[in-house]
Amino acid sequence: MSLTVLMNAGPWLSVPPPGYGGIENVIATLVPELRRLGVKVVLASVDSSTLPVDEKFSVFPDGQFHALQRPYNQVCGVSQAHLNGVVRQLHARDDIDLVHDHVEAVGLATLSAMGPDAPPVLHTLHWDLAKHPELYGNLDAGERVRVNGVSASQLARAPRALRAHSVGHVHLSTPLAVGADRAPRPEKGDYAIILGRINPGKGQDVGARLAQRVGVPLVLAGPVGPYHRPEDLAAAGDEARQNPDVRFFYDEVAPHVDGDLVRWVGTVAGQERDDLLAGAKASLFPLRWEEPGGTAVVESLALGTPVVATARGCLPELIEHGRTGLLTGDEDELGELLLAASLLDADECRREAAVRFTPAVMAQRYVDLYERVRQGARVPQLQAA
Repeated sequence: MSLTVLMNAGPWLSVPPPGYGGIENVIATLVPELRRLGVKVVLASVDSSTLPVDEKFSVFPDGQFHALQRPYNQVCGVSQAHLNGVVRQLHARDDIDLVHDHVEAVGLATLSAMGPDAPPVLHTLHWDLAKHPELYGNLDAGERVRVNGVSASQLARAPRALRAHSVGHVHLSTPLAVGADRAPRPEKGDYAIILGRINPGKGQDVGARLAQRVGVPLVLAGPVGPYHRPEDLAAAGDEARQNPDVRFFYDEVAPHVDGDLVRWVGTVAGQERDDLLAGAKASLFPLRWEEPGGTAVVESLALGTPVVATARGCLPELIEHGRTGLLTGDEDELGELLLAASLLDADECRREAAVRFTPAVMAQRYVDLYERVRQGARVPQLQAA
């Protein structure tokens, strides 16, 4: 395949990220498979990114995630500075066949404004689409710019103008799914786990209360704001409470964290994370929001850990109730489902992951969308001629 794609990862974290980093992990999973299919990848990221690519360029030496939740007037220039670098690259070269953009709001707005002579764009929507109603509700980016979701349920809730630019959805994947159906059966502990950034939408406070009520040990694994370890958060003092996720943790989660039945272990990565997830009796997702993609869901299945979750967002698309997990619309019922999760078969979870959620499946789907976007972008040029 002769195709050169500028993969716009953004300025927030390196690729792959050092631990937590949903979008950056998706890109780190996708790019090697695209290159295996013959796609040349030019990565727009930060200089500390180590993902093997054909070319890389950056504006910032390292990730700017630490600035992400500062007041708007202190952080508004970060994404714009990065996008300015992307636009300069696109003006300076003529070998980019398509831009695959992952930068929230600013990427879509900037690349749409470049005009008809710029390369076609596929903008992947990784987040809650209710966040930017003025942008999404009034989008008119022409034939050159298209979007895709990471689940059907995400796109179903999108404003009409955004859906008009959609070329479909691509479920997320994980390298852990490759050969998952042939992996040894994991040894299970007695604990459940919530893996992900601690914030109200993920519902770690709900999970902690449920664990205390039904007596199931619970591990909370993920950062609190910019703090990846308990000792880092403790050292930050009262000033850290300016961050809304930190306030949520202290006010709603920490009162239930006793270091015994409920533990917060901070960010875990690599083999430590995989072992912790594989050893859990269940992954718990007590969601308060419409989860768009669910990276931790597919990782859990690949490691043979059933999912217990609120049936919101993409969860009903990813989980077969009674086979690979247990879903409910009732928050109070989650505790009883947590107790029942050990009855589910870990092998069923891994077989499902090996069929549906490998990087090869995701990459082929994106290659198909790239061609669809490129063909659509050529239509008005042909008509004008």
